[in-house]
Amino acid sequence: MLVLTRKVTESLKIGEDIELTVLSVEGDQVKIGIKAPKSIEIHRKEIYIAIQEENSNAAVQGIGVLNHLKNFKKD
Repeated sequence: MLVLTRKVTESLKIGEDIELTVLSVEGDQVKIGIKAPKSIEIHRKEIYIAIQEENSNAAVQGIGVLNHLKNFKKD
């Protein structure tokens, strides 16, 4: 992990398209601004993990449905 120190209003760049700016620091909270192309999804980590879990569950259920249909026999 790369660790950098920034002050309020200072930024860092990720590649050519993404810029993170420290907007404020209040107690143990840091407010960060993100400039990135609209094509890049940005989520809080806990939301990202929830999305991945939902996608995984949907895939498993989809396989179950496909297996059921595969075994379905017409009369």
